[in-house]
Amino acid sequence: MTPQEVMTTQKVADTLVKLCSEGKFDEATKTLYSPDIVSIEAGAPPGQSRESKGLDAVLAKGEWWVSNHEVHSSKVEGPLVAGSHFAVVFRLDVTFKPQSKRFQMEEVAIYKVANGKIVYEEFFYNM
Repeated sequence: MTPQEVMTTQKVADTLVKLCSEGKFDEATKTLYSPDIVSIEAGAPPGQSRESKGLDAVLAKGEWWVSNHEVHSSKVEGPLVAGSHFAVVFRLDVTFKPQSKRFQMEEVAIYKVANGKIVYEEFFYNM
């Protein structure tokens, strides 16, 4: 792909699902997200906001997740693409390390793509 070619929403969505299915969440963030990404969680992580703005903030949120959770298994379903948006379902079996609490997590993530990059994401899950 030449620098002037912009990935379609479908291509961005397919690439995100592929990388996340391989456990490469950090690589997905670094390669597919806009520097101006806005990320909204269903609930705020301890001591943090529900909203993260900018690539550095989203990467820091990912680092917090990795350092506080042990992922036993994950399944990524999708994508479902409509125009500039797509949805993915994540099913995770994780342990929250600080409390040694194991739980199953199911979330729907909605993404918006502009100029070949993810500019917005929002996660929906039960708290």
